[in-house]
Amino acid sequence: MRLIFLRFFRPKEGGWLDWFFAWGEERGKWICASGTAPFDARESGGRKRQRSMRHTISVLVENKFGVLTRIAGLFSGRGYNIDTLNVAPTQETDTSQMTIVTCGDDVTLEQIVKQLNKLPDVLSVQDFRDHEYVDRELVLVKIRVNSSTRSEIMQITDIFRGKIVDVQSETVTVEITGDEGKVEKYLSLMQNFGVIALARTGKVALARN
Repeated sequence: MRLIFLRFFRPKEGGWLDWFFAWGEERGKWICASGTAPFDARESGGRKRQRSMRHTISVLVENKFGVLTRIAGLFSGRGYNIDTLNVAPTQETDTSQMTIVTCGDDVTLEQIVKQLNKLPDVLSVQDFRDHEYVDRELVLVKIRVNSSTRSEIMQITDIFRGKIVDVQSETVTVEITGDEGKVEKYLSLMQNFGVIALARTGKVALARN
C-alpha cells in the first residue's frame, strides 16, 4: 500500500487543505482518503469558524472508482465548503463510509443532502444531529521542547490521555484521539510551547442507534 500526502491552498477560505490518499496495489484502487484543514498556530485574528453552523454528514457509497471525485466535485461546483472529509471501507468490502463536516445553514444543508442522494453509487445519506452520534478524530502533532518544558508537555499529554509516539532532542510527536472539543483544547495549550507540524485525520462518526 502506498500513502500519498497532498496540500492545497484554498484562496476563498484563506487557508490550506491536507489530503491523505492510500493506494491498494493488490486491489488496484484507492482504498481510503481523508482531508482536513491543518492547524495554524499563527492564526489568531483571522476569520473565525462558525461552529454553530457546522454539520456532520455520513454518506454510505459503493466502493467504486470515481465516487470520491464526484462527491468532492459536487461540493466545489456549488460553492459548498468541506471542513473535513474522511473515507474508508466499511465491514462490507464493496461499500465505503464517508464522514463529511461542512458549514452552512439549514437551507444549505438540505440542498447538500438532496444533491448527494441524486449521485450514482450513493446508497444513503444521514445528517447527524447533536447527541445522536459518537465521533472521534486522530491527530499527530509535533511540538518544540527543551529541558525546561519537556516534563510539562508530558504531563499535559498524560492528562489528555495522549501518547508520545516519537522523541527527538528538540521535539516530541504526540498522538491525540478524541472529539473535536478535546482536540482543539489540547492544541490551544500546545501553542504556548510551539507547534511545528500537525496532521489530522478528520472526523469519523457513527450513529448511536
